[in-house]
Amino acid sequence: MTGKGETVKTLMRDQMAQLTPSERHLVIVLMQDYPIAGLQSITELAKAAQVSTPTVVRMARKLGFDGFTALQDALQTEISAQIKKPITKLDEIGQHDPDAHRLYRFAAAVFANLQGTLARIDQTAFDAAAAVLADTRKQVFIEGGRITRANADYLCNHLQIIRPGVTALGGSSGAWPQVLLDMDAQSVLVLFDIRRYESSLLKLARLAKDRGAMIVLFTDQWGSPIGPLADHSFHCLVGAPSSWDSTIALMLIVEALIAEVQTGLGDDGRDRIEELESMFTATRMFRDFN
Repeated sequence: MTGKGETVKTLMRDQMAQLTPSERHLVIVLMQDYPIAGLQSITELAKAAQVSTPTVVRMARKLGFDGFTALQDALQTEISAQIKKPITKLDEIGQHDPDAHRLYRFAAAVFANLQGTLARIDQTAFDAAAAVLADTRKQVFIEGGRITRANADYLCNHLQIIRPGVTALGGSSGAWPQVLLDMDAQSVLVLFDIRRYESSLLKLARLAKDRGAMIVLFTDQWGSPIGPLADHSFHCLVGAPSSWDSTIALMLIVEALIAEVQTGLGDDGRDRIEELESMFTATRMFRDFN
């Protein structure tokens, strides 16, 4: 059905821009455990993606299949072809070597997270999110969770340097209502939410969506409950041999987005940075080594 060597994954990526938010979230769920996620029943898949079964059927048809059963047949064909290929594995750099130093075992887990995140990234969503964040007609609001607030602050600090109209919500939910008052269809809310998912962030997302705001979500491989509300989602692998999840993969996407936004702003971004540097010089905020 796919033809010309195209996989279902390729079709999903190519058609992402034509899908509705619910259909895009469904694609993200399928990508998280591709191709196995697509082999479950249509009811199970719809439940996992928090969408309706008709949404699953519509998405399959938009990809060019007669229905969900035909999409599953294509996935089965892909799996059969993969089984016939030589098994390849990533270099584990001592991840499972008991004699390796803990530093290298942790690094191996992080490297695997980075590779897994890049393998799953929706490039269309990345480009679209960068374009939205570079649009200075839009107000950008940013918030993170208990662990990811540092990631949110990092993104906010850099965006404030290169463009106007960027606000950090600051972690105090009591102050959110007056910020929500300023949100509308020209607003973008960037949220960071990894396990354990925070109910306050979900409430914030719902209120912002009700006011017409676009939502860009950074989450983990399992997916925040905010996912169905998000216009663009980035699922980053966060597992690590630690009591805490690793946010390094999130930072990879954040820093790449910052670079892409700065490129998109062109001369306006450079002029703003130069003006800021002039202010630093005037206030003697940093040491002058000349």
